[in-house]
Amino acid sequence: MDLTTTVAIDEENSVARVALAGALNTDTAPAFEQRLQDVVNDGYQLTVLDMKELDYISSAGLRVIFKAAKQTRNDGRKLAAANRKPHIDKVFDILKALPDMAVFANDQELDDYLDSMQRKVRED
Repeated sequence: MDLTTTVAIDEENSVARVALAGALNTDTAPAFEQRLQDVVNDGYQLTVLDMKELDYISSAGLRVIFKAAKQTRNDGRKLAAANRKPHIDKVFDILKALPDMAVFANDQELDDYLDSMQRKVRED
């Protein structure tokens, strides 16, 4: 599955809205990282990731988001996620609950776990 991103800028309020549609995974993360980095580098006070149309996220996608969150936080700005679907929200909840240590042998094991959790939430 592909990922489409659309960027809308509100210059007056210094807000960038990045809408994601499709899958943010190993294949799509590099291009998304560049697109998001370009937006973050423009220095808006708030960058909103609109996940209304995001259908799937893997560890590669999460790494891109967390990297951008760290950068914006270090620069005194904010990165926010909006309109998360329940199965995407579940991934973020799982990550908040994990201790600050590696609990997966590798990225594939983490992706398999995240994939199964997203499927489970979609089926409920």
